[in-house]
Amino acid sequence: MTTPNATSPAPLPDGLSAELLPRHIAIIMDGNGRWAKAQNKPRMFGHERGALTTQRIVAESARLGIGYLTLYSFSIENWKRPPEEVDFLMELCRQRLEAELPMMMDNNVRFVHVGRREGLSQAVLDDLDRTIELTSKNTGLTLALAWNYGSRAEITAGIRRIAEQVKAGELAVDDITDQTLSDHLLTAGLPDPDLLIRTAGEMRLSNFLLWQISYAELWVTDVLWPQFTAEHLHGALRDYAGRHRRYGGL
Repeated sequence: MTTPNATSPAPLPDGLSAELLPRHIAIIMDGNGRWAKAQNKPRMFGHERGALTTQRIVAESARLGIGYLTLYSFSIENWKRPPEEVDFLMELCRQRLEAELPMMMDNNVRFVHVGRREGLSQAVLDDLDRTIELTSKNTGLTLALAWNYGSRAEITAGIRRIAEQVKAGELAVDDITDQTLSDHLLTAGLPDPDLLIRTAGEMRLSNFLLWQISYAELWVTDVLWPQFTAEHLHGALRDYAGRHRRYGGL
């Protein structure tokens, strides 16, 4: 087994400084199907190319010293797609977890799963759990894979757990705060995203981290995910660095 790389982040590209980098980046990786269609290829070909982009962006985020990266990879709404596409995506997930494990170990990446376990096959769950366990001692970038994830369902489940604690007398209503709900979400233990990137030009959130991105900066590009490069990521980071985050103030 490769030992975790404990080296310092590499020099940053021009125009970037460590103190102005976001701690947590979330990405809606959109456009695999459209990219494949433009190449006269099946949608599955686009997903495969998109997976290669994912590997490059994870490695680059680790190199830059980003603390957390959450990738929206499979939503609970994606179950509505044709069964053959869903089966392909599940198998692709398993393949990429195995293929990218050496990269995660070499780059000191800790892997976590953000999403429902219900509905996933035991084979997928085993591969997710194995990757979580093998990278658990890594101390660099935390890679959160949003797989079988939906924000409304996440919030509803969190509220239900809080209600059960109140009913059982374990929690007083007056003690419920914003943090209480955050602690009952699938992302508990992760900081809220500072920057949300969406590819393929769509101006919507698609049921992704609706609670957590309340104060995130948004950056949307027309570039399709299979075409997204480290240079595009750098552009998003430069734009983020030039913004003044007011959090409702002046």
